[in-house]
Formats: sequence, structure tokens, C-alpha cells
Amino acid sequence: MKFLDLAKVYIRSGAGGGGCVSFRREKYIEFGGPDGGDGGRGGDVVAEAVDGLNTLIDFRYQQHFFAKNGQHGMGRQRTGKDGDDIVLRVPVGTEILDEDGETLIADMTAVGQRVLLARGGNGGWGNLHFKSATNQAPRRANPGQEAVERTLWLRLKLIADVGLLGLPNAGKSTFLAATSNARPKVADYPFTTLVPNLGVVAVDGAEFVVADIPGLIEGASEGRGLGDLFLGHVERCAVLLHLLDGTSGDPVADYRTIIGELNAYGGGLADKPRVTVLNKIDTLDEEERVFIAGEIREATGVEVMFMSGVTGEGVTDVLRALRRQITDDRIRRTAQDDEEEGPWRP
Repeated sequence: MKFLDLAKVYIRSGAGGGGCVSFRREKYIEFGGPDGGDGGRGGDVVAEAVDGLNTLIDFRYQQHFFAKNGQHGMGRQRTGKDGDDIVLRVPVGTEILDEDGETLIADMTAVGQRVLLARGGNGGWGNLHFKSATNQAPRRANPGQEAVERTLWLRLKLIADVGLLGLPNAGKSTFLAATSNARPKVADYPFTTLVPNLGVVAVDGAEFVVADIPGLIEGASEGRGLGDLFLGHVERCAVLLHLLDGTSGDPVADYRTIIGELNAYGGGLADKPRVTVLNKIDTLDEEERVFIAGEIREATGVEVMFMSGVTGEGVTDVLRALRRQITDDRIRRTAQDDEEEGPWRP
């Protein structure tokens, strides 16, 4: 299934049905009086967060959602039928924005959450409603309320506990593939990850969700590379895992590039808890590891962990460091709570 995290939709609620002007006509009843029924109510447009979806691809093929109009009232005091509602089923984590793309209408963060986007019009009163002692044969009825039309943006922000950050080819996809059942594309050229990937990782009897997003490069906030819109998928994460390529030649510059893009994006990402890891240490000897870590510590004041996603060295320690940053209410317990070994398997 193709990943899509931004969609534009056009919605319209149902118009209310008009009231009816009618008089009772029966044999032997000389003054039947008014008996016009009310119009039916128009249908609502509702958004509902459902389980089992992680993309907005359905809204690529259907952008218009129109609820049914209410039926007009009828004689013999019959009320028109209400119009059917229409429900937009969206993934959990979807933000619903107004036409300007900035005004937040709703944030769908829980399965089953429902939000009214456009209310259906009320049905008009029939002439029976206007009967009085001084007006016993009213010849007027109200029209139904008009429909509500809106243009909305749907933006998906995946809900994960850990977000992976790094330059292209920093080893993010390799890490996700090594620690979970996810199978992201892994290759030896930049930008192999074009869409976010999710994986469930387990360590010490606890499970949490890790999100891998496309790599950032300098100037991503200005549209270079794949841009920085994908950073929206790690906004909800409890902690960020910043991977540095141990073979890049200048990991300090790499670190500053990513931090600079986080600051340019905003949204509090730069202030989130981070675990910084020097990856691909299987290509470095002990002296090189210590030297690079010392350089990073001296330049940025950040302590660096060591890891190799290929051989598994240090992976469990990194997972445990991430686990300590995630609150218990976000953690899911596995059936094997007493296992001492980490989740990584060669």
C-alpha cells in the first residue's frame, strides 16, 4: 500500500428538508385543518479514527464526501426522513486542518474518537406548526436549513514512541530491520527510505514503536532533498534516536546539521529527549571509537553511545537507554517479561 500523509478533501453536510403545506381532505370532515409535516434533518459529516490504517491513501481516490439531504415533509402530518450521515475513517494520529492548512480543527489521537466536521441542516416546519386560535388555516411552511460546505486538509502524524533521526545512510533502516519485524529498504545509496516505516521493538519484556523517517540533509527546511515535512511523524515521540555515521569522516558536522534542521523545523523537536549513537562501529577499532566520541563530546557536550546495526554490537544497550526515556503508560508488556536477553537476533 502506498504511503500518503497529506490529503485535501471537500465535504458537504446534508440540507434540511422543507416543511409541507397541506390540509386534511376527508369525506364528511368539512374543516380538516392543516396537516403538513416537518422536513427531515440533513446528514452530518463526521471523522472517526479507526484501527488498522496507517496511511491516507484512501483519500487520494475519493476527495468529495457529501452527506444526504433530509426529505421534505408530507401531508397527513408525516415528517420527512433524516439524511444519512457520512463518516470519514482516518488513521489514528491524523490532524484535521482548515482550508488555510494551519488552523487545527481536531487531532485524532485515539481509536474510536469522533469529531463533527459539518452539521446537517434542520428540517423546516410544516404548516401544522403555525396553527393557532387566530390562524387556523396557515398557508406557510419553513424551508430546511442549507448545507455546510468546507474544504479541509488531512495530515497524518504517525504515533510512535521513538523517532529515528540522521543523515541519509546513517543506518536508520538497518537498525529498524535488525530490531523489529519491519522490512524497510536497505541499500548503499542515499535516500533509500522515501516514506516513514514503523516497527515494534522489544527489550527486557517491554515493547515500544519505532518510526524511521527519510534522512535529513543540510537545507532540508528550505526544501532540499526530501524536505523536512516527514519530521511531523516524530513530533509525538517520547524520545529521538540520533544516529551518526561512524564512517562519514566528520560526525561533528553531521550532528550539527541534524540539530540545525530540528531548530529550523520548530515544534519543540530540538528540545525532546535524545539518545545520540555512533553507528557502524564494526568498521572502527577501539582507538577510533574513543577519538570520535571525544571529538563529539568536546564540540557539543553530548555523550555518545556505540552501536553496530549490522553485527548487533551495542544494540541492546541502546534499546535499554531508549526504554528509560519512555514513560510506563506508553510501554506494552510482552509475554516473556522474565527474559534477560535483548530482542536483537542475528
